[in-house]
Amino acid sequence: MSQLSAEDEAELQSLLKQLLRSINDRISGAPSTECAEEILLHLEETDKNFHNYEFVKYLRQYVESSLGTVVEEETKNLTIGDGQHAVGSGHDTLIHAVTRSTMDSAEYQQMMQPLKNSMIMVVESLINKFEEDQMRKEEMHREQQHSQSNSQYTDNCSDSDSSFNQSYAFIRQEQLQALAEKLDPSRPKEVRWEALQALCCANPSDVLSCESWSSLRRNLCAALTDPDLSDNVLQFFAKSFSSSPLNVTRELYTSLAKSVESSFVSQKLSFPTGSAAIDINRPEISRLLKQIRLMNDFQKEVTTFWIRHPEKYMEEVIESTLYLLSFHHEHGSASPGTEKALEPIHLLALLDIKATWFIKWMHGCYSRTVVLRLLERKYKSLIVAALQQCTHYSESCECSTNETTDPQSAEQQSTGSVQTSVYTGKELEYAFFVHSLCVLGKLLIYTNGRKLFPIRVRTRKDPVSLTDLVVILINIVYQHPKPPHSDTSHTDSLSPSCLAMEVLWMLCERTECAAECLYQTPVIETLLAPVIALLNGQQAKLKSPAATLTLIADVLARIANTDRGLALFLYEKNLVVAHSERTFPAHVIVQFTLRLLEKELSSLSESDGSHTSCGAFIFVCRQIYNTCEGLQVLRPYGLHKAVAAAWKKTSSLSERVPTPVPGATAGTSTQKLQNMLIWEETLLDSLLNFAATPKGLLLLQQTGAINECVSYMFSRFTKKLQVSRCEKFGYGVMVTQVAATAPGVAALHSSGFVQALVVELWSVLECGSEDVGVVRPKPTAMDPIDRSCLKSFLSFVNLLSSSQSVWELLGRQPLANKSEYTLREMPISIPDLIDRLIAVNSDAKIHSLFHYEQSHTFGLRLLSVLCCNLDSFLLLESQYNICSMLLKSQRENVTELDTDDGELIIDSLSVERTHVLVRVGVVGGPSERKLPPRALQEGEDPYPWPMFSSYPPPDCYTLDQPKIHHDSQDSEIGTFLLLSKDLKNEESWMEICRRHYCKAMTSKPNILTGKVLADLLEKVATHLSISSTECFFAPAQYKEEKSVKSAVLSSVEQLGIDTCVRYGSYLKLLTEDAVNDLTLLMQHIKIFLSTQRVKTASELITQQDGYPGHDWLASTVFLIMAGDMNRSLGFLLNLSSLLTSAFIWPARIHASVHFPVEVAESGIPPVYWCTAHYVEMLLKAEVPLVHSVFRMSGFTPSQMCLHWLTQCFWNYLDWAEICHYLSTCVVMGPDYQVYMCVSIFKHLQPDILQLTQSQELQVFLKEDPIQGFKVGDYLAFMEELERSYRHIVLTDMKTISNPVQ
Repeated sequence: MSQLSAEDEAELQSLLKQLLRSINDRISGAPSTECAEEILLHLEETDKNFHNYEFVKYLRQYVESSLGTVVEEETKNLTIGDGQHAVGSGHDTLIHAVTRSTMDSAEYQQMMQPLKNSMIMVVESLINKFEEDQMRKEEMHREQQHSQSNSQYTDNCSDSDSSFNQSYAFIRQEQLQALAEKLDPSRPKEVRWEALQALCCANPSDVLSCESWSSLRRNLCAALTDPDLSDNVLQFFAKSFSSSPLNVTRELYTSLAKSVESSFVSQKLSFPTGSAAIDINRPEISRLLKQIRLMNDFQKEVTTFWIRHPEKYMEEVIESTLYLLSFHHEHGSASPGTEKALEPIHLLALLDIKATWFIKWMHGCYSRTVVLRLLERKYKSLIVAALQQCTHYSESCECSTNETTDPQSAEQQSTGSVQTSVYTGKELEYAFFVHSLCVLGKLLIYTNGRKLFPIRVRTRKDPVSLTDLVVILINIVYQHPKPPHSDTSHTDSLSPSCLAMEVLWMLCERTECAAECLYQTPVIETLLAPVIALLNGQQAKLKSPAATLTLIADVLARIANTDRGLALFLYEKNLVVAHSERTFPAHVIVQFTLRLLEKELSSLSESDGSHTSCGAFIFVCRQIYNTCEGLQVLRPYGLHKAVAAAWKKTSSLSERVPTPVPGATAGTSTQKLQNMLIWEETLLDSLLNFAATPKGLLLLQQTGAINECVSYMFSRFTKKLQVSRCEKFGYGVMVTQVAATAPGVAALHSSGFVQALVVELWSVLECGSEDVGVVRPKPTAMDPIDRSCLKSFLSFVNLLSSSQSVWELLGRQPLANKSEYTLREMPISIPDLIDRLIAVNSDAKIHSLFHYEQSHTFGLRLLSVLCCNLDSFLLLESQYNICSMLLKSQRENVTELDTDDGELIIDSLSVERTHVLVRVGVVGGPSERKLPPRALQEGEDPYPWPMFSSYPPPDCYTLDQPKIHHDSQDSEIGTFLLLSKDLKNEESWMEICRRHYCKAMTSKPNILTGKVLADLLEKVATHLSISSTECFFAPAQYKEEKSVKSAVLSSVEQLGIDTCVRYGSYLKLLTEDAVNDLTLLMQHIKIFLSTQRVKTASELITQQDGYPGHDWLASTVFLIMAGDMNRSLGFLLNLSSLLTSAFIWPARIHASVHFPVEVAESGIPPVYWCTAHYVEMLLKAEVPLVHSVFRMSGFTPSQMCLHWLTQCFWNYLDWAEICHYLSTCVVMGPDYQVYMCVSIFKHLQPDILQLTQSQELQVFLKEDPIQGFKVGDYLAFMEELERSYRHIVLTDMKTISNPVQ
């Protein structure tokens, strides 16, 4: 290539100059010329923007145009010569070979020579221009100095300009020594100015490391006080701050701080008062502002690197700052009659109004420790002044309540879009107030910061405590509430209410801060004072009641969202309401919310923000009623009814709003409709949150809005929206609570939620992402359920955990069993999913699956979890013959299909099928049956468990029968039962019986089996049923009818009877002919209970055709009575009159006439809305870790309680413990059912905590028996729970006849 043209050289010169400017900061930081050269040589390695520089792009384009063809030819030749593609290490070899041959080529030499010549010319030209510019600048400055020797030399603000906009040159030690001498205060001003100019052009690192630096620094500090030289000194300081280590810059900073201090002392600037103002363009003010701003910028940046230096350097910077800011508080004009002085803190507040410097200093423990130590020991006056300013502002607000302008109005003007240079006294005071509030707010967060309180201030007789400060903040909010629909502009963020609320929010978010600052009687009284005043018909002293109440509610909601704050609201009487009568905060809040909903407060009902404030207080109540203990307190007020009524009214009004006509002005109606829709959603959301607890779900169902609420939840769920600003987790817990009940799962189905889950599962399981191009194939999943499908799997476990939901979604729903399935055909319902993934009983179904083994394994795993619930299994078996289908698949999975000698093939599907068949075919607790593992073993026999293709299962899956003691001669309780004959006349019989029972359970629990247990239950039931105080329901009026044998039992009940007889035979409690007696007992019970049920018009499947499932309690009693039908029937009839029967006998209370019709038709059993509700409440108090784990997992304790209790712990506990559960509830009281469940969760706590981490909690609780649990071991714990909670639990159980009142 020929020599570059003149245009190319000009362009090259421009690009080189641009490159040097871009890397100016890198070169200027180099200590020597050699280091600068090294930086340039290694720029590509150290600068991530290297290839983005225009100079580099130009060179790359020049090289490509010159050598592109050469490189291509060399690459082609070498590749063909090797005969292979360049990959791996061969790729590097090829690159080196091409590079070497290209550099040896003639074209390379032709390119390099002209490029070198051109670059030499360009560099020489730049150097010449640099020297000319320097001489021209010096000449020009010299002329200006002579012509305007007394004028003020102005420059850009030192810290806002780039530190390196001037030319750059290295300087020798001799020159620095000369400059130090020229800067001596005795030299002429012109000489000093020229020396400063030269100093600003030098490398700061050279200057700061020179031998004469100490004299140079002293002369620079002296120049700071000269109005004509200070800007140049600041310019040098700014460059030094940005490029020098802390051990040097700290000296500059402290010198700057002392200079500012001396300026304030010497000038004695007065603080503007009245209509006077301060102009920051005044030379002396402008100079101080520039110095303080440079200090402030250094304060904010120094935190990023001072940890790399000794602590003494940091302490020196911090102390010089605190000394400057507190100097005038200690030594200034403090006497009452003197004029107030302008202080450094006022100017700092103007520059950094939100105290960013202090917030950064307090962020790290390294610096925070020093700051707090110095504040406590030496500079507490700084905090006193800040607190004084806040109290002064609060008092001035109270004095000027009726004025038209607020104390901060001028400040809002100064922080708005129009910049001002004149500040009044009020504006300076407000800036200082904002700065002080931000400083105090940061102090309150930390323990040692709070230890600085109480603080004594001049205007108050008593010291100001933490509580006093919070009350001051709340009063500021009251006087200056944020407008309800204001924007979040900069001015608005500096409004008093926003600033005070930010501090209150910070306190709410930190447990220790909230406990010390917020959870105090004066604070709660101050927060609720306007509420109490309005409730009492008085006028609240608020500027904007609706806006202020919204802010109050915001703080109350954040307090109620914490356990300690909630307990404060619920259980502490710390509010004086009227006539010295004390009450709980929660009661005040809910009463006020009801008044707002009913629009009974005239001062607020007509306000534009009435809906906003009402919604905010409903949200406070929501933080209370979405907990079990909170709902317990608020339930008597009927808040759910009030919210539902308001929602129905709003919903009907929104439908009446006319549709805007084209061409008409629809602004008002559109806005009105929009507001109505927002209010309607607020009410619906509030109703939905009742579903967070079991009892709340019943209240929600009673409002009639459950379908609309679930549809609303589904709409938010699909958009992945947060439940609320206070809720840490998503809708998982709420969905699980809703899915536990028949009406809830029906609402989920109608909303489209179930279909969405099915489609999502199918998309992940069958569709996947394989049609997306990938570099390498997707690895084969090692787990039976791939991680990508686990979320969907757990969603279905939560959805189908309850037998109520399974019956509602599958009852009377046949499988499709099509002869052909298209590949694009997707299931959209639970029956479709069972048909495609579980009941894979035809070639058409197998061929319709892209991943047959993986998808069928998923289905079998889901089936295994479903069948853990005995009622769910009975429904599946009665409708779909699941067992026959699985056995048939096992028979077909053999090595030789056409002969009888073929062995079963061991694969993942046959192992899964074996597990499910044993699970459903063998009944028993942890020591009564053995479930085959799903994993293979190492060794010659990888799967030693026998597979089978017909029932009954092999005996190896049944463990040795446990020994049951029937001898009662040596037991005290047996003797007691034999001797006590006259039950009517012995008032203390039950107390004695309970004492004997507890003693036997804790010492010899094995005695309480067989005949002793049967006698005990029979006598206790008889005694209680004839007691007027213990007989809760009307005594059973049942006469055996001759037509009893004609009562038809459903297929589910028949299968349940077979299951019970198998279990009783294994326990050797029943003989084979016991099936007839058990069938007869079930017929008697069916006829008796049919007279106890209301005739329902409900569309729920579970509410039709009697109880949905098998009566496991009656079967358990039949086994306890050793198959004696008459004795079992007598006991059950006596039991039916006791309160206990409503909880331990689900079939007895199903759609019962003892409930109001609405509750009876709800399809929600009391074991859920009462027992499970209190289990969750007690778990939170007694086993908090387990409660927290459930919240995080999206599963609920109530679902497991419903599961366990509905089937009387069959398959979860051994027979002896099942008997002890039943006897404990009958003898000790129905509330022991709650304590029993809490004890089990306490027992399982280690496993629950461990398995939650691997997302196996749901499957573990459903599939695994409760290992090692003995009722007797936990009876003492249950008695403790009784002493603590019986007055709550049993009292509420007794209101079962009218639970929603």
